[in-house]
Amino acid sequence: MSDAPTRTAHSANSTQSAPPTSNAVVAVLAFAGIVVALMQTTVIPIVPELPKLLDASASNTAWAVTATLLAAAVATPVVGRLGDMYGKRRMLLASIVLLISGSITCALSDSLIPMIAGRALQGLAAGVIPLGISIMRDVLPSERLAGSTALMSASLGVGGALGLPSAAFIANNFDWHVLFWTSAGLGAASLALVLLFVPESKVRTGGRFDLIGSVGMAVGLISLLLAVSKGGDWGWTSPTTLGLLACAIVTLTAWGFYELRTTQPLVDLRTSARRQVLFTNLASVTFGFSMFAMSLVLPQVLQLPEATGYGLGRSMLTVGLVLAPQGLVMMTMSALSARITKAKGPKVTLMLGAVVVAAGYSLSLVMMSEIWHFTLIACTIGAGIGFAYGSLPSLIMGAVPASETAAANSLNTLMRSIGTSLASALAGVVLAQMTTDFGGRALPSENAFKVVMAIGAGSAVLAFFVASFIPRQPAGGKRAPAADGATDTPKAAEAVSEKA
Repeated sequence: MSDAPTRTAHSANSTQSAPPTSNAVVAVLAFAGIVVALMQTTVIPIVPELPKLLDASASNTAWAVTATLLAAAVATPVVGRLGDMYGKRRMLLASIVLLISGSITCALSDSLIPMIAGRALQGLAAGVIPLGISIMRDVLPSERLAGSTALMSASLGVGGALGLPSAAFIANNFDWHVLFWTSAGLGAASLALVLLFVPESKVRTGGRFDLIGSVGMAVGLISLLLAVSKGGDWGWTSPTTLGLLACAIVTLTAWGFYELRTTQPLVDLRTSARRQVLFTNLASVTFGFSMFAMSLVLPQVLQLPEATGYGLGRSMLTVGLVLAPQGLVMMTMSALSARITKAKGPKVTLMLGAVVVAAGYSLSLVMMSEIWHFTLIACTIGAGIGFAYGSLPSLIMGAVPASETAAANSLNTLMRSIGTSLASALAGVVLAQMTTDFGGRALPSENAFKVVMAIGAGSAVLAFFVASFIPRQPAGGKRAPAADGATDTPKAAEAVSEKA
């Protein structure tokens, strides 16, 4: 094969002697990514019932969702760095084991504390998708890489879209614990498949783990995300919210100075500051915002009573079925995304995705009165997200050494998560302020939903603008030489590692 000199002997031999194995690796890793994404939607159908099911207040049961968010934010960059140091497959397996453990804990729980603990364990598995992308870079032949990483990246949205109708069906027809037993079963299947079909990458950085940096990042991120996600409940000007925001600013600033001065940082901020990586990550924040804004609005409008004049009065199961095609569209678009990337470069694909997402949100401003309107809007936005998410790994991996792939992809995934958190907070403020009276209840008004969708369109336009600053990449699937001495080959990365 033409790229054999740039591969390790192990990966070159495996791709030459057994091409079908590449298909198995891609399928298994994509399945693992979808399983982790499914976990995020598992509790959505039962969120309104959790106070009764767990004998706790609504504000306390909300931690079943918040705990997953916080755990994922902390685990994703840490697991990525550990994968670069000690083996990506090893950390992938550890993440899946945590998912299974968390699912079993939730399945056995009937009270609040075990549920929160289980959901936090599930959140610790969020690093599966960036680890999977990094494994693909190390073990797949070059001609398979763009399409495979695009599919893996899109699995986050695919799993979320397909998980909602599945979870709603289970919640409506079985005991709620079955949701988590199902999650545990899928996790076990994923674990077995990874053990059977996914090889370990030989690309390692070695070195010493940055414990101080990981603690500092955890404190800063938890403070920031707690303030953003709970500020609406606590009050945006409350001492708790303001104190957490101040803590986040001070801690993350100090963490940044420390990371720039340590020899083996958790996050290489100099690499992250490269123009291509920086603007790709900023675009990821805005795309994460766009994706979640839709997820907040469409289910609510579909479920609100018809008597409001704009709600459709549908069940959660119907909501899931209406929005499920979005996941299939994302999967299809990830393959098309790889073709466009090969022909025009990943920057063009990312900007095209932003245009399609903006068009989908624009449709929502005039079309939200029929069932098929919602499916069309969701599929259009999903197509744009599929383009964008499919191009992000190519942009990141084209600018970082192979030995830092997992950490860089993990940071990019974290940026998307921060975008979704910001979308949740901002949309929550809009929906809480713009209300209408319905039978003595204050419900979000039709204009409130349109404002949120308009903000989603604006964030897609912002993503297009940010993406325009990314250096243009060559077409034909070739990577531009990485800046600042970075290298794109495993062997070169190993050489750099040995010299360090």
